[in-house]
Amino acid sequence: MGNGAGHWTRQAVNRRRFLQLAALFSTSAGLGAIASGCDPGAGRPRRWPRPGDRVRLGYVPITDASALLAAYHKRFLAAEGLEVDPPVQYPSWAAIAAGLQAGEVNVAHLLMPAALWLRYGENFPGKVIAWNHTNGSALTVAPNINRLEDLAGRTVAIPFWYSIHNLILQMLLRDRGLIPIPADPDPTKAVPANAVALRLMPPPEMFAALANGAIAGYIVAEPYNAAAESFRVGKVLRLLGDVWRDHACCVVVVPEARAIEHRDWTQALVNGLVKAQQWCRSNRLELAHILSSDGGQYMPYAQGVLERVLAQYDTVFYREQGTLVHPEWRSRRIDFQPYPFPSYTEALVAQLQRTFLGDRDRPNGQPPFMDALRPSQVAEALVDASFVRSALPLVGGPQAFGLPLSLTRSEVIGP
Repeated sequence: MGNGAGHWTRQAVNRRRFLQLAALFSTSAGLGAIASGCDPGAGRPRRWPRPGDRVRLGYVPITDASALLAAYHKRFLAAEGLEVDPPVQYPSWAAIAAGLQAGEVNVAHLLMPAALWLRYGENFPGKVIAWNHTNGSALTVAPNINRLEDLAGRTVAIPFWYSIHNLILQMLLRDRGLIPIPADPDPTKAVPANAVALRLMPPPEMFAALANGAIAGYIVAEPYNAAAESFRVGKVLRLLGDVWRDHACCVVVVPEARAIEHRDWTQALVNGLVKAQQWCRSNRLELAHILSSDGGQYMPYAQGVLERVLAQYDTVFYREQGTLVHPEWRSRRIDFQPYPFPSYTEALVAQLQRTFLGDRDRPNGQPPFMDALRPSQVAEALVDASFVRSALPLVGGPQAFGLPLSLTRSEVIGP
């Protein structure tokens, strides 16, 4: 399907807003150059004729966006009566956040912690309506790095302060007695021997930075970890799904007004997404082709790299290498299920409140708005799980994704 989705566009994003976001989230120069749908169980879909009702998807080129991209490419959204523009690719999380705020897109694939920041830090009324995936990220390091302790005095790239990657990396470093610090704007300045410097970097730039020795590692979503393995410029030190069991790095976010005032449109969107997620679980090789530069050109890598992520998870190798510590969890390298568990949001807020989030003016690196957050209140206000609950019967119920009928769980976190 020729759709030009692989071409990133930033022209329509308000440039002043983009620069504001880039400055806010950059600790160094490393940011880089940078539907009237069917109600559940209904029959013939209706259509929304107004231009504003077209689905405009925004994504960053990582496999966490797979289900949204499959929902478009395989026409699951169209089957719900939705008219969908070709997905718009953004190079960084700052750019996609600016695009959502500017109204350039009305459905965004976004980091879960970034969705929290938008709502409470930027007062942008975004609503999380579904998860995109589970797991799908890793800490990748240079070939001469064998333990977390070997990162002492070195620099590791993260995609965003408000990310599960930043949170888990800091958790792992503290567990080894290392101090995570923001990278100095001067890249020639030495990192203290008991610290690891965190440098913000858009995901598409990380591979080259590791290959040329500018960083000792990066922690990010796939396929950038699999690419480092495939081209032998780095190796996976930890899979993040082996640190926080079946977590969601990225979620689906829409403006809250759309979720409230156009519930039938949003329900149709989630119906298509849930069906796409079920399809992704059973068609991993075809999904790899669709995402790849050989197919739909949504990702900048060939099909073989995407297959390594989606369908070639060698648990024996990773266990022997020490990459996989919890094989009893039986987690996939990346998997797909849409339900946004409240327990995850609550645990995420609690963990973020212990994490340096880029505020250099405060001793703990926490912006003021984080102080007032209460996990249970955030879970209720930020996330609306009702759309997924209504869509699940269309694919056979929660059990279609191996979820408990109660749709409850306890979070399992273990470095």
